[in-house]
Amino acid sequence: MKQILTTKSIEALKPAIVNRYEVRDAKVQGLHIRVSTSGTKIFCVFIRQDGKRRRLKIGSYPMVSLADARRKAMELARDAELGVLQPQEASEKQACPTLGDKIPEFIRLYAKPNTKDWKGTQSILSKFDPIARKPLDEIKRTDVVRILDDIVASGTPTRANRALAAIKKLMNWCVDRGVIEISPVAHLRPPTREKSRDRVLSHAEMHTLWHAAISEGYPFKQFVQVLMLTGQRRGEVAGMRWSEVDLDEGIWTLPANRVKNGRLHVVPLSTQAIDILKSIPRFLNSDLVLTTTGKTPISGFGRLKERLALSLPDSTEDWRFHDFRRTVSTEMARLGVQPHVIDAVTNHKSGVVSGVAATYNRYTYLDEKCEALQQWANELERLVAKDALEKNAEKK
Repeated sequence: MKQILTTKSIEALKPAIVNRYEVRDAKVQGLHIRVSTSGTKIFCVFIRQDGKRRRLKIGSYPMVSLADARRKAMELARDAELGVLQPQEASEKQACPTLGDKIPEFIRLYAKPNTKDWKGTQSILSKFDPIARKPLDEIKRTDVVRILDDIVASGTPTRANRALAAIKKLMNWCVDRGVIEISPVAHLRPPTREKSRDRVLSHAEMHTLWHAAISEGYPFKQFVQVLMLTGQRRGEVAGMRWSEVDLDEGIWTLPANRVKNGRLHVVPLSTQAIDILKSIPRFLNSDLVLTTTGKTPISGFGRLKERLALSLPDSTEDWRFHDFRRTVSTEMARLGVQPHVIDAVTNHKSGVVSGVAATYNRYTYLDEKCEALQQWANELERLVAKDALEKNAEKK
């Protein structure tokens, strides 16, 4: 792209989407400005010396103005033409890419192929936007620590741990590729000591959340109800496909690439779950069960949780959607379901046949899982009945 650069046109240049791009100045030959994915804008100039074309970096905008860049570009071109350009100026120094340049590349080349929750990684890395314009080799340990401290101070200490894990992976990936020599966050300890959650929702809370979900309507109503009935992971339910579900057989088959442990998982569906799925409208030419666009699974779980929480008493202990899994496991144990069957239902490695047998026995404990989930669905149906709480209160 070539045009007469102006301060206004430079200000209007948008960050690159995938790879950095450049705009050439029609007024000064060889002068151009490069724009990265982080929005960094750098003036450069092409000169010819000893029959070879070279690119020389002038400086970053707005620290270097357009007028300064044009003047410097003409000086460099003149010195090269006269043969007086200094060797250190003639040999272009390869500038280290910025953090903002590398994050999209890291997501595309590493996170997407290797991480199911690559969007979560992309989101958590956005916490480092304050240092996105810094070259990777100039990022200090203190820069990262400062951002982690801000996350902790905002009341989300666990998210700070996730942010550190993500930036560590990115920096190690850059070391492996030779972009930087040493990771600035090597051996940096997590800012918060995490405790294993043991939150189990009470019968009253399950009753309230079930009916709060009903007021949400499609697709969040069905999302919450299927979570409660099956005890599967949030992302697995949100990303459910019609091609995975056999309503006649009452089977939901999760392929390995959609499961946390990377192993095919078969979930028997209770009659209550089947009825819910049959009630869901289908988007034309879409395989997604829970969607508002027909193209992507539902999202916005944080906002959904906030809306549902309004129905609970103010004194309610903090809860998360993942607590449904623990609650389902606990309730099935209370109903007499064996531990290895509960592990098979929730797809924990400890409860399923391992080794070669697991490769062939894809329907491990299918009958037992089917009985356990139907037993739990019947119990949940009783718990969420509109008059269940009143009857329990009368008994007391």
